[in-house]
Amino acid sequence: MNIEFENQEITFHVSYGNSKKLAIHMDGTGFITVKAPKGTSEEAVKEAVRQHGRVILQRLARLGTLRETFQPKSYDEEGKFLHLGKAYLLHELIDTEGLDAEELKLRLKKFYFASCKKVIAERLPIYQAQLKVKPKSFEIEESATKWGTCSSDKRLTFNYRLAMAPVEVIDYVVVHELCHLLHMNHDRSFWRRVGGIMPDYKEKEAYLARYGGAMTL
Repeated sequence: MNIEFENQEITFHVSYGNSKKLAIHMDGTGFITVKAPKGTSEEAVKEAVRQHGRVILQRLARLGTLRETFQPKSYDEEGKFLHLGKAYLLHELIDTEGLDAEELKLRLKKFYFASCKKVIAERLPIYQAQLKVKPKSFEIEESATKWGTCSSDKRLTFNYRLAMAPVEVIDYVVVHELCHLLHMNHDRSFWRRVGGIMPDYKEKEAYLARYGGAMTL
């Protein structure tokens, strides 16, 4: 959903739930979520965003993250890259001294692989306990099309690029793949199980759909 405010477009995701009040949240990349009570009209949601339009635009101007991350990557001291949902200068993530662009790219990829493995290893046990499931193993891989997979022999894989996303988005992919240990397809039972653990999972899906293109090397 989007509105025009002061000649600028504000785009946001709407999540309907059981809350009594409407709330507007913006994460570290400028992704805006409006959490609204069930039955709230589209116009009421848009009006709420309009009322906060000036503050939203000011925060987006300060962040500037989305515009930067969608630009061609710059492998130098001023290059910016996402890590766990926030933008960092390249030298804040890896040692850059004496390396050319190709070597920096390889080192950064190794950093993301290691970071992704660490985060997944920390988050898996949390949701395994809630779902009462346990995979045989998990691996970090490179994929152009999938954020995660679950094989019929209970082996999970996760895309290293998830290390660029906020932890709560990584959590969604973890929950999604663990739920495949119970339901191998995407039927209603599967989504009910996902929603039972993570009621706002559609918000996380929307994040990946919208920002996945920026989560690259």
